[in-house]
Amino acid sequence: MMTDSADPAADPAPETGRDPDSALRARLVAAATPHVAFDGWSDALLPIVAAQEDVRLSEVRRLFPRGAVDIAAASHRMGDAEMTRRIAEADMTGMRFRDRVARALEIRLEAIEDKEAARRATALFALPHLAPEGARLIWGTADAVWTALGDTSRDANWYSKRATLSAVWASVVLFWLGDDSWEGQATRDFISRRIDDVMRIEQVKGKVRSIPVIGGLAGMAERAMSGLRAPGRGMRPEDLPGRWSAR
Repeated sequence: MMTDSADPAADPAPETGRDPDSALRARLVAAATPHVAFDGWSDALLPIVAAQEDVRLSEVRRLFPRGAVDIAAASHRMGDAEMTRRIAEADMTGMRFRDRVARALEIRLEAIEDKEAARRATALFALPHLAPEGARLIWGTADAVWTALGDTSRDANWYSKRATLSAVWASVVLFWLGDDSWEGQATRDFISRRIDDVMRIEQVKGKVRSIPVIGGLAGMAERAMSGLRAPGRGMRPEDLPGRWSAR
């Protein structure tokens, strides 16, 4: 999740390893997850994990100022980190790039340890007051996928890739939550179809850009956008599409 550093919930995520409390944060998130099926992502989780992990409740509240919302967000980011680790260890030699993207999304789903917790987190971040944060978490997953696959773009393409994959990932999660097929085959087929759709869109964009006038206008737009704040990991909310700011 990408939050402003002034926000108390913006402490480095457990998966970054830069937070001295990262190990404890990760342990508390792991302890909370099995209880979500019974208590939901509610603040009832806090005293449960405090007692289970023999940690003062005040310490749990310090680490997760917004209670269960912060725990759910941390769980999502930990899934992104686990996906990144697994992609680094995966052998994708010889795979077409579209297959590498599809496999990365499959790996991200495999990194989810509790489907019911994920289902309830999806409902939580669909609430109106949390929807913007849910969108940032989805964007963060798309960014993690592209980064893990070696994307080095730093122009308008950086934004368009992540925006497109964010939409794909959101639809994949919703499909997966309702999938009861054998070993998730229906979800894998769905991912493949969605990636094919994206590839077709990119092909159309390429053909349109080959038209001299339109291609020239697109180039002008990209040069203009390259003057915006350079994208990168840990972006703030105002850096997201629709809220770009000049240097």
